[in-house]
Amino acid sequence: MTNSAIQISVVVPLFNEEESLPELSEWIARVMTENNFTYEVLFIDDGSKDRSWEVICELSLKNPNIKGRRFVRNYGKTAALQTAFQAARGDVVITMDADLQDSPDEIPELYRMIKEDRYDLVSGWKKKRYDPITKTIPTKIFNAATRSISGVSLHDFNCGLKAYRKDVVKNVTIYGEMHRYIPVIAKWNGFGKIGEKVVQHQARKYGYTKFGLERFVFGFLDLLSIAFVNKFGRRPMHLFGSLGTLMFFLGTIIAFWLLGTKIYKIYISHEPYRNVTENPLFFLALVAIMVGSQLFLAGFLGELFVKQSISKTGDYLISEKAGE
Repeated sequence: MTNSAIQISVVVPLFNEEESLPELSEWIARVMTENNFTYEVLFIDDGSKDRSWEVICELSLKNPNIKGRRFVRNYGKTAALQTAFQAARGDVVITMDADLQDSPDEIPELYRMIKEDRYDLVSGWKKKRYDPITKTIPTKIFNAATRSISGVSLHDFNCGLKAYRKDVVKNVTIYGEMHRYIPVIAKWNGFGKIGEKVVQHQARKYGYTKFGLERFVFGFLDLLSIAFVNKFGRRPMHLFGSLGTLMFFLGTIIAFWLLGTKIYKIYISHEPYRNVTENPLFFLALVAIMVGSQLFLAGFLGELFVKQSISKTGDYLISEKAGE
């Protein structure tokens, strides 16, 4: 099968999901056959401790469209997705969780929205959930905060069921716990046509959830990191230089005010005046000047690193070419 013949790559990251894999792979294969899709399924075993990898190997022998990658240890969902994105060959890449809470029956419509409606990315929205309130309430707060900071109007950033144009997954890089922010990263990289589809959420049939409440804490920190890198990653002087200049001039103004006050009282009003170093404002001015200088230097060094990086990689995304 040639690369161009593959219409859909289904990416399934997993950790200890041996019970659900046979049912999930059969379900995916049935949907693909019914819709005459050419496809591949990429199971990424994120260091499972059960028989998940043995099950994947057995499934790949029965169905040549099924492929697998196995990590030597648990690296996390983001690492699994990044690895799968590099290996995926389909024109449309669809991600879903391995726990059967995402329905493969959604695949045809997701594919249509990418190919016919020309979306860069379509994110699932589990409008009706079967999770406990201890999970749904933090999720709603998290999604609201993400919408506010990122400007991406999605209801469910955590939904694992998403569809992407091939160009999107080949041109975004994720790390840490940034898998839930792929729509944000994609938008900030120029893939701005993002759609949303209400999808069916099914109760977990096997096993237990592998994520705790700590994912919201780490996720929020990752969001701040993404926002900072996107806005100032290529122009650090705009942030550090501006703050540094502001603090330097603030400290300088305070220092001159203290000096002017001392000169006025000594030589004009002939009032007693204590030593400048006894005034707390002196130390405030000193700290402001020092920190301002350091921030400005940090911005300058950042600009040098950015220039060096761009000259080596030239990693600006080009959508089309003409005349070549």
